[in-house]
Amino acid sequence: MTWALQRQLFYVGILAVFFIIFGFLIIYPKLNRPPTCMDNKQNGIETGVDCGGSCTNACRAEVEDISVLWSRSFEVVPGRYNAVAYIVNHNKFAAVDKISYRFRFADKDNVYLGKRDGSTIIPPGGNFAIFEGAVDMGQSVPVYTTFEFIEAPHWIQVAPEKLRQLKVLVSDIKLENETSAPYLSATIKNYSLFDIPEVNVVAILYDAYHNAVSVSSTYLDKLAGEESQNLNFTWPQAFNYQIVTKEIIPMYNISRVEWK
Repeated sequence: MTWALQRQLFYVGILAVFFIIFGFLIIYPKLNRPPTCMDNKQNGIETGVDCGGSCTNACRAEVEDISVLWSRSFEVVPGRYNAVAYIVNHNKFAAVDKISYRFRFADKDNVYLGKRDGSTIIPPGGNFAIFEGAVDMGQSVPVYTTFEFIEAPHWIQVAPEKLRQLKVLVSDIKLENETSAPYLSATIKNYSLFDIPEVNVVAILYDAYHNAVSVSSTYLDKLAGEESQNLNFTWPQAFNYQIVTKEIIPMYNISRVEWK
């Protein structure tokens, strides 16, 4: 081997080592990135692809379907109805920030009368109610009311510690003037140190057979930590049945609950 060839091979070797080191410095960080919840891989402590474990998203395979227990419409004044769907979320530590839904209405002959679309949250673990007020039916009577979610839920995980600390209770429930203009009052209290924005509260009244008789709703801009507020629900005309049980259901987006 000539001296010139040896020199050329030496320079080629140095150039090859340079490119190997340079390539390693570029490729290595990409191959050794820490796991994230947005890398389209199941890694770290995830229990699915970008879900479960430390990720915000809950894995769909680990979440049970929601059950719609019943849905009905209740006349408020002639031609105007309140609609409600009573639902249970079987997932104690999973919730939905926003999901679209649809009420459909039909008369006694199952003739379609119309629909009402909206969006709501799904709170974690337990029964909740979705309310639509002032549905105009004109001269028609909605005997059949159906409810469905019209998109797949995007489930998020809820920290057990947050649920343990967050405690909202309703007390002092009183119904007056049942035979004229019914008036329901109650007190809602936030026993936690969390501030809760945008609280929707649904009231459902039942007869002696636990059949829902009427519904109403009210709204609170905010329920601060350790705060109590009065709740008031009214109806413009008397009920046709004796009210035996009153159920009041507060609903709020747990993702927007903030430490005081």
